[in-house]
Amino acid sequence: MEVLIRDNPDVGCLLGAKMFASVIREKPHAVLGLATGRTPLRLYQELIRMHRDEGLDFSRVTTFNLDEYVGLPATHDQSYRYFMRENFFRHINIDQTRTHVPDGTAADLHTECRGYEQKIADAGGIDLQLLGLGRNGHIGFNEPTGSLRSRTWIKILSEQTLKDNSAVFGSIEKMPKHALTMGIGTILDAKRILLLAFGPAKVRAVEHMIEGPLAAICPGSALQQHPRATVILDENSAAGLHYADHYRWIDQHKFDWQRTK
Repeated sequence: MEVLIRDNPDVGCLLGAKMFASVIREKPHAVLGLATGRTPLRLYQELIRMHRDEGLDFSRVTTFNLDEYVGLPATHDQSYRYFMRENFFRHINIDQTRTHVPDGTAADLHTECRGYEQKIADAGGIDLQLLGLGRNGHIGFNEPTGSLRSRTWIKILSEQTLKDNSAVFGSIEKMPKHALTMGIGTILDAKRILLLAFGPAKVRAVEHMIEGPLAAICPGSALQQHPRATVILDENSAAGLHYADHYRWIDQHKFDWQRTK
């Protein structure tokens, strides 16, 4: 696991955007795994700027989002399809038919999950997967104690996740209690992974993910098994790491070809 600590979230997101742009330029038909929420917004804004100012071309790119709430149509302003359209897709030259988000309104959710896995496989697998990290260590909507080999499936959201995400719905009672999400096994199949985690609320989850044991109680710890996972933190989220100075030392003494691009 490559751990990169930056001064603040803005600098971290700009670095992450460069990583995505590098993949797209090297492979114009890249398959990207995307995430929602506040954390990646600055990264998407920078990719939009690169498209407008530098000609970064998304016309052949295919995307797969991590998850979607069960029961929310694509037109709902809290659906992840709506989030992606408003905050990213409509600002770039991507072919909308190449953008995929699980359908939380599907009549048969089991079939939708199996079909989503097949679509990823048919596209050749994900080249770069973007992740955030929940305060309880979840990635996607894979909550603590779930399988570390799971595939895309229906998940019951934990009470912590409901509390963390309910503000935008007005109350916990109004928030969906289920979601469709890529499983941890699906995520680990990506050729490369980038996880962003910022702010003091993520200190404990970051510590357990990076320096704790590989354990289902912290789903993010599964990234310890991935051959090419990069974690970008800010000083606040990295505050609980025992080996923070070591990660900085490693970062400072890499060969040029080893640096995140």
